[in-house]
Amino acid sequence: MNDPGQGFVTYEKVDSEYFSKRGLKRYAGVWSLWALGVGAVISGDFSGWNLGIQYSGFGGYLVAMFIVTVMYLGLCYSIAEMSTALPHTGGAYSFSRTAMGVWGGFLTGLAENMEYVVTTAVVVYFMGAFLTEIFGTPESFRPVWWAAMYVVFIGINIWGVEATFRFTVVITLLALAILIIFYGGVLFTGKFNLDLALNIAPKNPENSRWFPFGFKGVALALPYAIWLYLAIEQLPLAAEEAIDVKKDMPKGIILGLLTLIITGLGVVFLNVGIGDVEIGEGADFFGKSEAPLLKGYEVVFGTGAATKFLGLLAVAGLIASFHTIIYAYGRNIYSLSRAGYFPKWLSITGEKRKTPHVALISGGVVGF
Repeated sequence: MNDPGQGFVTYEKVDSEYFSKRGLKRYAGVWSLWALGVGAVISGDFSGWNLGIQYSGFGGYLVAMFIVTVMYLGLCYSIAEMSTALPHTGGAYSFSRTAMGVWGGFLTGLAENMEYVVTTAVVVYFMGAFLTEIFGTPESFRPVWWAAMYVVFIGINIWGVEATFRFTVVITLLALAILIIFYGGVLFTGKFNLDLALNIAPKNPENSRWFPFGFKGVALALPYAIWLYLAIEQLPLAAEEAIDVKKDMPKGIILGLLTLIITGLGVVFLNVGIGDVEIGEGADFFGKSEAPLLKGYEVVFGTGAATKFLGLLAVAGLIASFHTIIYAYGRNIYSLSRAGYFPKWLSITGEKRKTPHVALISGGVVGF
């Protein structure tokens, strides 16, 4: 029927069979949700965040990070409350639809869909860069790395929600361990040098080493500082797969954000304030690197086989984000399809495993 209040919108009645073909399975507790939130973001600590340094300098980046942190504190406390009041897989889409109607919901859901599909493509690009650096494969081989990663991690997400969340917890803990080893290595070897973090020369006489590009640099660094938190907002997409959404979802979101604040500060300070004459030094080098953490490992631990092995393990951070954001775009496509915004066949779930396999594969094809 037509809804005169919503213009150009039609509604269709569906029976119980429609929803039985689109069911999800509850599994996630608070630590599974924490891992989903942290895992989605943590690749930003491994690469991507650093590219803002070249535009802002060290001090400018710290200001940009502070601004983004305040923004995400507000966002996370808001979605923690809304996810308990509106515990639907749509996440931001369902919040917007409730507040702004069907068109507001659609536009929000579409924007979020684009965010997650594009983010997986960006993360897999950096995975290819890491693997190319570690194994010495030619640049032309990168699409093979990309395709292999999509096939493996879409497969895990299709296999079942238990496999998805168990793998998420393990890979997130491994990624955190890699960061902790790096932090410890920098601190205990005495490699940190604040002068290296400030080695970008001011572009104008009135600017300082802390702010070599002035306030403009702070503004230019904001999109890169977002990498330290980007995608934790996906957590409400797991609402229909959480065991006790009203109790566990807020805890998972807030604990996840606090974890990311700590890891973000650690990597910004310790990855930029190190250097080696042969590899590269300080903010001027790490602000342009595609694999700053890997290069940081080489500075701290050398370039031997052990470092190569640790570098391979460092891919865990990128895998964690890639895997969890695949989960996010799958649930986003599923929810928009189930609501009738996208073609209905995109929201069909498997009879046994209850995962949105069609949505997961479709998003992967677009992302690749």
